[in-house]
Amino acid sequence: MARSRSFIATPPGATIKEQLNDRGMSQKEFAARMDMSEKHISKLINGDVQLTPECAVKLEMVLGVPAKFWNNLEALYREKLVKVENENSMEIDEEIARRFPYAEMANLEWVSKTSNNKERVIRLRKYFEVVELSLLVNKQITRIACKRLDVSEKRDLVIMAWAQRAKVIARDIETEPVNTKKLSKCIDEIKGMTVMAPEDFIPGLKAILSGCGIALVFLPLLKDTFLQGATFIDGNKIVLGLTAFENDAERFWFNLFHELGHIILGHISNPDGTTENEEVEADKWARNQLNLDEAVE
Repeated sequence: MARSRSFIATPPGATIKEQLNDRGMSQKEFAARMDMSEKHISKLINGDVQLTPECAVKLEMVLGVPAKFWNNLEALYREKLVKVENENSMEIDEEIARRFPYAEMANLEWVSKTSNNKERVIRLRKYFEVVELSLLVNKQITRIACKRLDVSEKRDLVIMAWAQRAKVIARDIETEPVNTKKLSKCIDEIKGMTVMAPEDFIPGLKAILSGCGIALVFLPLLKDTFLQGATFIDGNKIVLGLTAFENDAERFWFNLFHELGHIILGHISNPDGTTENEEVEADKWARNQLNLDEAVE
């Protein structure tokens, strides 16, 4: 039996058990009459296996109750089971949805505006391209080069939302195949851009990175996180997302080279996210490339 707030899904096995009790028949005898194993009969009664049309015909022979009755009972059980599971998953996802900065995301037009929490759940599921928000904890879904993420932490959910937006935008950016060796050779050219104005270097920077298999995406900083950038693999390209840098050029270049460090040092292939040591290594690599002191961090 499965329950949710509005539904109860009772397996046909409960009715079979009532029939056996009324007749004073043991499950062992019933299994023999049905020409099935006792293990299968036990699972059938507990709802752990499906009541098949073949089984329904056997039940008609043994218990005298039409096969159509058992088939309908099984169909009703499966329908109710789906409703129970959907309602329970909705309740879990509603709690997760409350931790997202939904209003801020809507103002940025990442999602449609709504104050209804169930509608927010549906729209967030579509936004993340998952059937349940609880699945966002899956390493295969949120493989981001930053500290390990957790759906129980509001900050981590904000990072996931930010990274998903970067992923969607990156799909429209054409890139060459990923080539980290080529990227390493382009580092000096990129460093030469640090003295240029944004309007002058951005087109060239995007072209260099796309030639190395990297889609560079700029996004605004969300309020509930200090995230400055994130890097991850999506399909056949690397997505490198950075927050808008405005007037802090030094911090922008440090953040960019920190993310490039993750790529060149091979950190983004780790499905668990980056370790503390890898974050330190990326910081050190960025400082060395830009000849910066630790104050930039």
